[in-house]
Amino acid sequence: MTTESPRWFKSSYSDNGGACVEVAGNLVASGGVVPVRDSKDPEGPSLVFSASSWASFVAGVQGGDFPTI
Repeated sequence: MTTESPRWFKSSYSDNGGACVEVAGNLVASGGVVPVRDSKDPEGPSLVFSASSWASFVAGVQGGDFPTI
């Protein structure tokens, strides 16, 4: 268990239109997790993924495995 606080960031591709997620990648080394939250609700809940699950998701997005809207 880590006591380090998440350092949240949005993608540089974010157009700040309000439909963004924020990711805290700084907890991978200390806790092996990647928290993700809704940027419109910074005090709300976050989802926490294992580092390997998050890496698989990102690879799928980059590989075009998910349809675009």
